[in-house]
Amino acid sequence: MILHIIELARVTPAPDSPEPANSLSIPLTFLDLPWLVFDPLKRVTFYQLNESTRDHFYSFILPKLKLSLSLVLRSYLPLTGRIIWNPNEPKPTILVTHNDAVSVTVAESDADFYFLSGYEQRPVSELHNLTPKLPVSDDSLTAYALQITLFPNNGFSIGVTANHAVLDGKTLSMFFKAWAHVCKQLHEDNKVVSSLPETLTPSLDRSLIKDQTGLDQQMIEMVRSMKKDKTNESRSLTPILSKEPEHDVVLATLLLSRDDVEKLRERVKSLLHVSTFVIAYAYVWTCLVKARGGNGERLVSFLFVGDLRERLDPPLPATYFGNCLFPVGDYNRKAVEFEGRDGLVTAVEIMSGLVRGLSSRKVETIAEEFKIGFDSLSVTSQFGSVAGSNRLGVYESDFGWGRPVKTDVVSIGKEGISMGERRDESGGVEIGVCLKKTDMDIVFTLFNNGLKN
Repeated sequence: MILHIIELARVTPAPDSPEPANSLSIPLTFLDLPWLVFDPLKRVTFYQLNESTRDHFYSFILPKLKLSLSLVLRSYLPLTGRIIWNPNEPKPTILVTHNDAVSVTVAESDADFYFLSGYEQRPVSELHNLTPKLPVSDDSLTAYALQITLFPNNGFSIGVTANHAVLDGKTLSMFFKAWAHVCKQLHEDNKVVSSLPETLTPSLDRSLIKDQTGLDQQMIEMVRSMKKDKTNESRSLTPILSKEPEHDVVLATLLLSRDDVEKLRERVKSLLHVSTFVIAYAYVWTCLVKARGGNGERLVSFLFVGDLRERLDPPLPATYFGNCLFPVGDYNRKAVEFEGRDGLVTAVEIMSGLVRGLSSRKVETIAEEFKIGFDSLSVTSQFGSVAGSNRLGVYESDFGWGRPVKTDVVSIGKEGISMGERRDESGGVEIGVCLKKTDMDIVFTLFNNGLKN
């Protein structure tokens, strides 16, 4: 794969008044702080074009993408900023100053568009090449960057790299849909959207997150302790849980139809709370454990995160901009529990219990929950996690040239999974899996045979 960098652009928010915007400072909350130890989120979304010659793309499509991005950034100013940790401040802050911008890399690729935007095994390193680098240092973290890559005569991709301490997957999806909404209006009506729909207008007020029990300090102490162990500098902003793509690792997408989900649900019909998310995650998790094999006594762990926006008291706006995730997991189980005939039932029972328990979890325990998860990384032989959800509407972002043909989370790391809804079927699920090729072949066999049987 040869990638040609055509342009390195900076897109600033369009002015919405004659006076330039003043600086904006948003302190991170205890819900944002733990994500400082992770690498950025990365997603690639592919769009097929009937007209995708270079001339048409550069004279018509790219200008509309840039203009609509500038317009929508007026409502999403934190994406133009960076995280800093002032020596005089107790915790890091998102800082936005006048003339800050989102970096946009424009590139061309000679790779096979239909292969990279497909569902089969693809080298994860090639997908990473379609996402931009996000500048990272001990004292500054860029919030957000984009890469628009043209595949001449076929289509283009939009690669997103976002710092997880600035926003979660729900916020990331909301922004992408807001950008697409503005661009589609420009394309179809040739008019500037004066305001966004309420569902796509972010609430930037992080004072809505109340810290009444010292959670900020607990999170800071946990993060600083982990940073000091890894970097010898407790105030460093450099991520420590990195997931560099390996050359022999592939990303593939497993598919569950609505009928598949119902058949799996029938196997565990005696259980009460069996959502599509639980069914899909539990089934893939058992396949991953079986594929790894080895000693059945080895310890395995998994976790996922629940959205707290509606569970806080009082609830947050559905459009709250930031992180609002609570980790729940089951740690240091024996692999054999998920390998046998009843492995799926065991996984569903555990995950269903965790989902039901989310409503009664007290936010005051969130620091403890993160610490338990972090601590288990060093003792478990296999750690499962899931990025995304089947409720984010990842195929709803139409910029005016049709819905995406495919979207992939490429930052899940080896043995991680991502989840999203099926593009063309309500009730189905797409599950991204990242593994070495030899392991992926085994997972595919177990996954498909399990559905047949």
